[in-house]
Amino acid sequence: MALETTDNLKAELETFEVTCKDDSVLDKMVELCMCNNMNTQQMLNEWIAYSSTNDRLELNLNNLEHFEHEVLSKRSKSKLSAWIDESYNRTRDIHSLEELIRAEEEEENLLDSYSTPGKSSQKRVLSTPEHPQSKRTSALLTSPGQLLSPANFSPSVTPSQKYSQRGGKGEVVVSFGAVQGARWTGRKDPGAGVQVKLLERPEESLRSGYKYMFQRLRDVRNVLSEKIEEMGEKLRSHFSIEEFSAVSLPAQDSITVLGQICCDGNGKLNAQSVLLEAGPEHGGQLVPVDLSELKQYSLFPGQVVMMEGMNTTGKKLVASKLYEGVPLPFYSTSAKMETNEAVEPLNILVACGPYTPSDSLTFDPLIDLINVIVRDRPDVCLLFGPFVDSKHEQIEKGKVTETFETIFYRCIDSIVDGTRSVGCQLVFVPAQRDVHHEFVYPQPPFILPNLSKDQAQRVTLVPDPCTLLIDGVTLGLTSSDILFHMGAEEISCGASSDRFSRILNHMLTQKSYYPLYPPAEEVNMDYEKFQIHGQMLVTPDILVVPSELRYFVKDVAGCVCVNPGRLTKGQVGGTYSRLLIQRSAAPEDGKRESPCLTAQVVKI
Repeated sequence: MALETTDNLKAELETFEVTCKDDSVLDKMVELCMCNNMNTQQMLNEWIAYSSTNDRLELNLNNLEHFEHEVLSKRSKSKLSAWIDESYNRTRDIHSLEELIRAEEEEENLLDSYSTPGKSSQKRVLSTPEHPQSKRTSALLTSPGQLLSPANFSPSVTPSQKYSQRGGKGEVVVSFGAVQGARWTGRKDPGAGVQVKLLERPEESLRSGYKYMFQRLRDVRNVLSEKIEEMGEKLRSHFSIEEFSAVSLPAQDSITVLGQICCDGNGKLNAQSVLLEAGPEHGGQLVPVDLSELKQYSLFPGQVVMMEGMNTTGKKLVASKLYEGVPLPFYSTSAKMETNEAVEPLNILVACGPYTPSDSLTFDPLIDLINVIVRDRPDVCLLFGPFVDSKHEQIEKGKVTETFETIFYRCIDSIVDGTRSVGCQLVFVPAQRDVHHEFVYPQPPFILPNLSKDQAQRVTLVPDPCTLLIDGVTLGLTSSDILFHMGAEEISCGASSDRFSRILNHMLTQKSYYPLYPPAEEVNMDYEKFQIHGQMLVTPDILVVPSELRYFVKDVAGCVCVNPGRLTKGQVGGTYSRLLIQRSAAPEDGKRESPCLTAQVVKI
């Protein structure tokens, strides 16, 4: 195609009697000719057609930008699509493949002309694989920073300015326990001899994926009914109740009933919309509940409770007393420690994704976290997803050049290799927002088929939720944002504790990692699997519940509950948590002795 100039364009404009006095408009049109592989006559034909259908628009920069967006960009895409369709119908040979690649490069050049130099697309490089090597193998030869470079998997290589300019790095924002004199730097040989395992027996734990989305309402109902009856039996035994009455049976005396809290509509629960649903053994019916005589309560949908009150008509229960569940016992101490010698403190680091700022796919926060691990040398690192966040803007819009699995494997490789000198144990917990992983709760563990034998000895892959046993200390883990979900549904009156403490106490007394029913829309619950894998086996020593809500460390009924926050909050840095657990030798009487815990939440 001949080189187009402003002189050629002026001549064509005069032919069509189109006036243009602004040289910048002519320069822009010449640029459009070059970008769209058009000569001046073709360009003016398109402009005249566009101008005529829009009341003879004046030729200026503003109208020209609208013309570029509405006409030329669509023309370029349709032309390329037609060309590719045609090329697929031809016999493949080396010439047709080269033409196809050239066409794709022309499209990329077109996109580059509309973007800033810092956001230009990455060109494909043709090479002959004389020495083929897998991406994962070649990735291991690079440093974590190079491995996680956005140039490897994203057209945008611009780092987040807000994250790089953040303040308060390393600032301790929450402290718990005797932090004075605490030594946060681990031992010389961290992780050595530390045993990390699931509390469940191997045959009972969730080890692999399963088929879901085949639930029948009857099966869900059976699971909920069994939960009501099981908790009812424990409540009846603990509070010495002889028997439960049917919720809808009229009675002139005070009665004791058992059921599950639910709402009378699709809206949020409130004091006037509370219903109590009994299990099948007690009629299986619903009755409205009047809470006006209760001085103190905290309720949420799905909560199994026992109530005393009057139901003279059979149509409304006027509650006078509320009984909640009782937490499970702690893990038995008899098998915890077999030695009477003093043991070294256990140093645990806890972090939760996302590991990238929301405005960039640079993994700078993850690289900073790896540097923290190398500096502090913890014994165990608990790392929660999402590692490749489904809610990230560039992920949602598909602005990545590699598969989600490839990006995920690079994250894991960077963490494993970057902490190799430390030797710490790494525990990876999936999240519902991990875009490459199974979207179901309970969620099976990640699959890392290419870990070497040495790497596998340091890596533990666990499901969400799970109960972990680390050198005799039990940790309950769930990456679902149960605090946020239950916080939006819980109602209370006269409660002395804060909302976080109430929700955490509900989890312990309901003996469940996700007691809310119905669950939040973003939680794809499989109730038959949840009945097996979503319940607490013991009251954990430490309960880790990452959330979008504010970070904290709290003691709730003897269980230390930790929300480490997220490593990034939007475009800026977030927080992580570190735990220092001083384990004592087993007491002679065999009774449980709580581990002495010191904890901090720190800005990344």
